[in-house]
Amino acid sequence: MIIQDVLNHLETLAPLHYAEDFDNVGLLVGQKTTELTGILVTLDTTESVIEEAIDAQCNLVVSFHPIIFKGLKKLNGTTYVERVVMKAIQHDIAIYCMHTALDNAFQGVNAMICNKLNLIYRHVLIPQSGTIKKLTTYVPVEEADALRTALFEAGAGHIGNYKDCSFNVEGYGTYMGNEQSNPTKGIRGSLHTESETKITVVFPKHLESNILKTLFNTHSYEEVAYEIFTLDNVNQQIGMGMIGSLESPLSETEFLSYLKQTMKADGIRHTALLGKSIQKVAVLGGSGSFAIQAAKKAGVDAFVTADLKYHDFFTAENKILLVDVGHYESEQFTKNLLVAHLTKKITNFAVILSNTNTNPIKYF
Repeated sequence: MIIQDVLNHLETLAPLHYAEDFDNVGLLVGQKTTELTGILVTLDTTESVIEEAIDAQCNLVVSFHPIIFKGLKKLNGTTYVERVVMKAIQHDIAIYCMHTALDNAFQGVNAMICNKLNLIYRHVLIPQSGTIKKLTTYVPVEEADALRTALFEAGAGHIGNYKDCSFNVEGYGTYMGNEQSNPTKGIRGSLHTESETKITVVFPKHLESNILKTLFNTHSYEEVAYEIFTLDNVNQQIGMGMIGSLESPLSETEFLSYLKQTMKADGIRHTALLGKSIQKVAVLGGSGSFAIQAAKKAGVDAFVTADLKYHDFFTAENKILLVDVGHYESEQFTKNLLVAHLTKKITNFAVILSNTNTNPIKYF
């Protein structure tokens, strides 16, 4: 097995296409073709984590946060980032980062928070736009079933809880090939009319290359007519944050105690108590101040996130309970998610959960 094999498994969980534009995700150090010896999964890549990987003979570190974010202009070991990268290169250790690709995944960071809090009836808080595409193509009538089936198998035709979705219209297509053409239907240099089926299917954007490869490999025409459009339709499988409900409502103090215990938080910050029960809850791992308005609009009772600044708390406006559990605390279970996913996919290599606590914040 090579490193690329592991990356393929990780991208079924969180395709990198859905990472935010500002982010730096993917294989940050190392080569995809390197033969794998072992996998270490961590939240952050620190010097201690690299030492742990060396001791465990793991040459791939799967990290949630990117060790290289703003770019490097030199490598001389004067910062912890430079030292981590240098040590990884010296010991032939690759570093792969998922970050906001996993934030936006339906079974990603926020799903893990929901799992820990036992939230039900879940849906995405801020769906990501431009994630759904539509393919329209034209195929001889007798080939339509085979092409539809192939496109479905390639990942097209999923709409919410339904699969194998398509729209089909029969009509007539015309074409005339020039002297360089080699038509599979009709004769070169003569106008040909063919009974065709117009097939329209939707697909997630990260599958576009696979969908097109399937189209060209399955279609019999020398020149395949097709169109692809990006849709504005809401995709409830991709996006930031998640909303869910507690099975039974809790008082605000009960909820805060439950949250502190469940998230293993040494201290949490929150807005003024409003004397309301808490049942509908929004969560967003990591820095989530940008989602406060979306949480208020969704009508949740509480919004659990991290890295809220002083003035962010004012924006609650006595309409919602804002809770800051801490950045590390909100994302700490992510590495367990990745280990569980890889362990199911890979049985012949060690997938090790890092024992290094990378939280840089201490409480007195």
